[in-house]
Amino acid sequence: MKKIVIVFFVVCIAAVMSATAQTAESYFAAGLEKAEKGLYKEAITDYTKSIELSPQAANAYSNRGLAKFSFGDKEGAIADYTKAIELNPQFADAYYSRGLAKFSFGDKEGAIADYSKAIELNPQYVEAYSNRGNAKSTLGDKAGAIADINKAIELNPHFADAYINRGVAKFNLGDNKGAIADYTKAIELNPQYAKAYYNRGVVKSETNGALADYTKAIEINPQYFEAYFNRGIVKHFLRDKDGAIADFTKAIEVNPQYADAYFNRGVVKSDLGDKNAAIADYTKAIEVNPQYANAYFNRGTVQLNLGNKEAAIADYTKAIEVNPQNADAYFNRGTVQLNLGNKEAAIADYTKAIEVNPQYANAYFNRGTAKLNLGDKEGSLADFTKVIELNHQFAEAYIYRGNVKSALGDNKSSIADFTKAIELNPRLSDAYYNRAIMYGQQGKLKLACADLQRAKELGLNNVAAAIEEFCK
Repeated sequence: MKKIVIVFFVVCIAAVMSATAQTAESYFAAGLEKAEKGLYKEAITDYTKSIELSPQAANAYSNRGLAKFSFGDKEGAIADYTKAIELNPQFADAYYSRGLAKFSFGDKEGAIADYSKAIELNPQYVEAYSNRGNAKSTLGDKAGAIADINKAIELNPHFADAYINRGVAKFNLGDNKGAIADYTKAIELNPQYAKAYYNRGVVKSETNGALADYTKAIEINPQYFEAYFNRGIVKHFLRDKDGAIADFTKAIEVNPQYADAYFNRGVVKSDLGDKNAAIADYTKAIEVNPQYANAYFNRGTVQLNLGNKEAAIADYTKAIEVNPQNADAYFNRGTVQLNLGNKEAAIADYTKAIEVNPQYANAYFNRGTAKLNLGDKEGSLADFTKVIELNHQFAEAYIYRGNVKSALGDNKSSIADFTKAIELNPRLSDAYYNRAIMYGQQGKLKLACADLQRAKELGLNNVAAAIEEFCK
């Protein structure tokens, strides 16, 4: 009996050991099958069970990392890839996959280091060369990027992704023709490559050719919300505003969190005069992305157009909070303040706009106007002069500077400014009228009369008294 018991015990142990080994492998296989079906959460569970039974299995960690990455757990994916590398420092695929995860986090240098290690372990690693090139391109190393991608294409001339990445690098270098050629090659290799059509459309930009490419991308992938979005941009440029709205709306249907689509649909609606609908879209864009400075800015502009000045100021203020370098937001807020009679606040905003953009001629012009309204003639004169320095074709600046010079008693110089304004724009009735007054004060009645008659022809009202005085 003892002998039988001993034999039976040994057999049981052997059976348990065999079952344990098979269970770890079976969990791993089950994880693979579920991952292939897109059941990443379930796959993670199976890989975890496999790891529990076989803690030294680098492949299980690597595959669990892939499932976590696909499930959106990028940090967990990196941790699993790192563990796989610890268990097997020669695991090129784990370095490559960790590089992908790091790149998605914005750690481009870390991604390049991992791709480089994968290449060191496997000099024929086509995907690693291609993705390292893509990472280099985003860091501005365009020559290095193209060299890497060229290597990937040399190793596999049928690798469509490499042509895509090289097209991006060429586009960033300004080689649009070369970029289009690469995207076209990717399409030849894979006629169902929606991204290739999409990228080629981006290079073609605002043309019918771009429209055709985005349409093809959508045919291949009806859920390609970026393609709907870009097609909407092109349609807007081509003045098909209804078509643009339809595309932005479709992009939103596919991705309800697409803030840019709400924003651009708001732009088109505003262009069509549907101001309240535009405000609704800008508001939705802000709900999706509370840091969307341009949405606040545009909503403020629409509010201003509707006469809601306080609401406009609030939106411009928010735009400035999000982006303190938004010179236009300061400028627009200053203009609203000026309209409300808050001249000092307006001057402060125009000054800030100029600090952000010292070449902002309109900000100098409006600040000069505000200073003039406050009686600061010298300050306004300096601002109008700066406007002219920045833009020699700014006719209204000559008129305003001429007026200030006249108020300061410099009649001769003011006439020169009015004359220059007329040269730049012969239809400026105010310039003729103001020059006429200066001529009249100098006793040059014939010249004054001629200017007044011209001002009247151009539609200037209330010139009758001056004509009666100078055209006797």
